[in-house]
Amino acid sequence: MVDTIADDVKAVPDRYDGPILEIENLSISFFTRLREIPAVMDFSCKVMPGEAMGLVGESGCGKSTVALGVMQDLGVNGRVVGGTIKFKGRDLNTMSQEELRDLRGSEIAMIYQEPMASLNPAMKIGKQLMEVPMIHEGKSEKEAYQMALDVVTDVRLPDPERMLKSYPHQLSGGQQQRIVIAMALMSKPSLLILDEPTTALDVTVEAGIVDLVKGLGEKYGTSMLFISHNLGLVLETCDRLCVMYSGEAVETGSIEDVFDEMQHPYTQALFRSIPLPGADKNARPLVAIPGNFPLPHERPPGCNFGPRCDYFEEGRCNVGNIRMDKVPGNDRHASRCVKFKEIDWNAPITLAETTEKAPIGDVVLKIDNLKKYYEVAANALFGGGSTKVVKANETLSFEARESETLAIVGESGCGKSTLAKVLMGLETATDGTIVMGNQEIQNTAIEDRDTKTVSSIQMVFQNPFDTLNPSMTVGRQIIRALEVFKIGNSDADRKNRMLELLDLVKLPRAFADRMPRQLSGGQKQRVGIARAFAGDARIVVADEPVSALDVSVQAAVTDLLMEIQRREKTTLLFISHDLSIVRYLSDRVMVMYLGHVVELGSTEQVFSPPYHPYTEALLSAVPIADTSVQKKHIVLEGDIPSAMNPPSGCPFQTRCNWKSDVSGNLCDTEVPPMKTLADGHQIKCHLADDILARMEPVIKIAAE
Repeated sequence: MVDTIADDVKAVPDRYDGPILEIENLSISFFTRLREIPAVMDFSCKVMPGEAMGLVGESGCGKSTVALGVMQDLGVNGRVVGGTIKFKGRDLNTMSQEELRDLRGSEIAMIYQEPMASLNPAMKIGKQLMEVPMIHEGKSEKEAYQMALDVVTDVRLPDPERMLKSYPHQLSGGQQQRIVIAMALMSKPSLLILDEPTTALDVTVEAGIVDLVKGLGEKYGTSMLFISHNLGLVLETCDRLCVMYSGEAVETGSIEDVFDEMQHPYTQALFRSIPLPGADKNARPLVAIPGNFPLPHERPPGCNFGPRCDYFEEGRCNVGNIRMDKVPGNDRHASRCVKFKEIDWNAPITLAETTEKAPIGDVVLKIDNLKKYYEVAANALFGGGSTKVVKANETLSFEARESETLAIVGESGCGKSTLAKVLMGLETATDGTIVMGNQEIQNTAIEDRDTKTVSSIQMVFQNPFDTLNPSMTVGRQIIRALEVFKIGNSDADRKNRMLELLDLVKLPRAFADRMPRQLSGGQKQRVGIARAFAGDARIVVADEPVSALDVSVQAAVTDLLMEIQRREKTTLLFISHDLSIVRYLSDRVMVMYLGHVVELGSTEQVFSPPYHPYTEALLSAVPIADTSVQKKHIVLEGDIPSAMNPPSGCPFQTRCNWKSDVSGNLCDTEVPPMKTLADGHQIKCHLADDILARMEPVIKIAAE
């Protein structure tokens, strides 16, 4: 340990040439009345000046606990039980509360996942930003205001003076996150900790935030600890990477070493469970990690990953305490695996059983000029007065066929979920038609639909934690759906059908007697899928069904949906903002922006030029966990406009990078017509055909 330094003013020196953050053999436990729960064990990592370190792993692996350990904010029950956390050479565990208070916010700053949780809703933005230099640096109010103005300009927010006078609720999610980043940077900290800072944001906003964080890190020379479950995001943001599993670091090294020469079975399994460009859902399905993530008090002996590992060896992998070992020849590359020197890491992947997709059949859903408008009070807070019309869906036209997966993509507020509500009968259409089979359903609310219609179109929701009744067993919830759909002549019939549905979603039949709290997120989502298929649904609307799940669980749930679709010949409407998963599983893609369909075509057409300018920006924003992929860098300026006050003309014209290529002010005055290109590819854009034809690919895969 380091002795307390004599400097009474600052706990750590301003300039320091060694590691900014050095964690050695760190162990953190939480203490309950029953037992000690080890959350982090024997964790080591080092962050040099100006370096960005990525921390990745599944939920519950200990990433955020490490960050809270660095902040010395483990709560009443958390405690560092071993190892050291040194900041600029000084052990944080030896500091007094006064020294830690001086350090937090000035030398070490943290950005959390949910920006609204970090902002005071009753205080204007300017005042919240000004507090930082006034408290930490003793600046005057005038100096603090100028600093706040400068940093809001740095984070590229429009009209900085207006921003400082605004309350948090008057800003969009992306703007709120930029304010939180500005607040963290006010005192130019030496270390910035980012805990999933973009998870709640749209992919285009995420791209802007990532670009911003990288630029500011370089400008201020700030070191970063970037926590994420998204390997593509870490690739684009960080210099080095540390992979965690069940409380331990299992592999660490430079981005290039870990991505291209991985040396731990868990890292390899993570990469095999995420869709990369060129992956084919039938010829090369994703490989889900078998088994389940162990609970802290149920960890196996030896290697924590052993029970799920393809290379497990009895008597060797489950014995003793396995330490990190250096990988010869690479830069600070290490692996916690006793067999990593023996494994052939370049061996071809053992393919899962390849499948043939069921042939796409007849049209089962036809939507023509669908409109959904809402009337809302112009003064939404108090109601009354004049009303405004929100055009949530504007002239949507498309078809979906049997056994087809149609992906619907776009940012928050584009109208994806409104479309789903109208299809389900939770809302009725303002205009246009929805024909399912031979029946028009656009004006029939769900309570007026007959049982067959209700059971024919079902939904799998985004968050599996909120869609199950916590006081009802899994089996009873599925049987309840069977009763509603009037399936089975007796309780025995329905119980047998319930058990068959558990088989369908690959859950043990014993789970019928479990309560939802006894299930993991992926298992809960499988129950949701079983319930959706209880009535032999012809159409399933999947609204972001895997976005709340870890990547390894995403692979299993995605392939489960595909397998059920092949077997049941279901039409799948897959709503998502994750274009990697969309490219992997969809047959056709519909891109929406501000209530309009701006592009519609086969997956191959939509992911290859020519693009609608919005689709081009969406593709550029997708983080891809592959060092061989080159992407065109496009960052959209501004936020998506409000559907209550949309721009005139083309809905995308306020953010479009191609607007100058259209003659006159056509984009400002006229909504573009939907033009049909080769093979039925549709784009709603004023760009001339010859300009569209000159578009270059956004994503290029380097030749091997």
